[in-house]
Amino acid sequence: MRVVLAYSGGLDTSAILALLREQGHEVITVTVSVGQEEELRGVEEKAYKLGAYKHYTIDAVEEFANNYISMAIKANGLYEDRYPLGTALARPLIAEKVAEIAKREGADAVAHGCTAKGNDQVRFDTVLRYHLGDDFKIIAPVRELKLTREKAVEILRRNGFEPPGLHKTYSIDENLWSRSIEGGPIDDPLAEPPEDAFAWTVAPEKAPNQPLYLEIGFEKGVPVSVNGERMSLAKIVSMLNKLVGAHGYGRIDHIENRVVGLKSREVYEAPAALTLIEAHRDLEKAVYTPRELRFKRLLDQEWSDLVYQGLWIEPLRLVIEKAVDELNRWVSGVVKMKVYKGSLQVVGRWSPYSSYSREVIDYNKGWYPSDEEARGFITIWSLHSLAAAKARGLRG
Repeated sequence: MRVVLAYSGGLDTSAILALLREQGHEVITVTVSVGQEEELRGVEEKAYKLGAYKHYTIDAVEEFANNYISMAIKANGLYEDRYPLGTALARPLIAEKVAEIAKREGADAVAHGCTAKGNDQVRFDTVLRYHLGDDFKIIAPVRELKLTREKAVEILRRNGFEPPGLHKTYSIDENLWSRSIEGGPIDDPLAEPPEDAFAWTVAPEKAPNQPLYLEIGFEKGVPVSVNGERMSLAKIVSMLNKLVGAHGYGRIDHIENRVVGLKSREVYEAPAALTLIEAHRDLEKAVYTPRELRFKRLLDQEWSDLVYQGLWIEPLRLVIEKAVDELNRWVSGVVKMKVYKGSLQVVGRWSPYSSYSREVIDYNKGWYPSDEEARGFITIWSLHSLAAAKARGLRG
């Protein structure tokens, strides 16, 4: 049987490759680059050493930035108001690329390394079924065999390979948009994450004593420049991960509700994601009407939930994105931000579509409602609430 394997090069997918070869299958490995620089080192060589018939490394960084991250910014994608959806956002793209190779190579099955306890199994299986059909065989050895770390090590060693990553304390998933950290001491929800868990951010107390100022330029909701220099979105994200992370900002630590019914302690690093979403939200407040702003928040939450929960193929997502794009037509301008020792503040903003008027808001000059106008407005505005409060008060 010809099997296409979504291959990261880590312990689990390496063991799966060896196991599939043991079973006599012809294995084609696919690694999709979405910004995980460290994980890509030597991945093709490792795949062939483990017996891969053919290997593909697909560079999808720009596609990830332009088609996925851009929408995450426009939709202020934060699951449960905290997690910027880094892993969740990349999985549909990876699964799509794996499906494309499976079709090209005439594969009989696809395989992945997702566990039965995680969210990724939903994200992978759903997108694979969409692209390959409900009857196409999906092999998930970690889920099917309850493949533990010890079993994975044993499979590799009996095939003559030294298991990768045995020295690692944590389970890491990294891409352009975020770095997730699980396992080891982090599994204790009361324990502070050790400093060795972090790679993108310095401890706030060790950050520079001088603040970092940034001016993020937006066009139609998408970042296009930093401090006046235009560049691609992928470059903006990569640069901000380094700049902002070096000033101690971008760490997330929260209890997360997984799709499968478990609560998990999740630690992330996402300096660029948190910076850009905060800037975007602030610019939205400057240009939207109050009703647009409140409605947009409902769209943002629903979109974030669909992405996190593995429902990328849900038709409602496309409907939401059309509305998000329409609202973002007006989200252009500049947001000035200050990063200092683990904190981030918006300290200024400007947009040609802002309805803010300094002349109107000034208390000492400009337009001012008369006493009669103010009283009339208050009377009419509060009439429903006053009538209901009085009626219910009389009833005790």
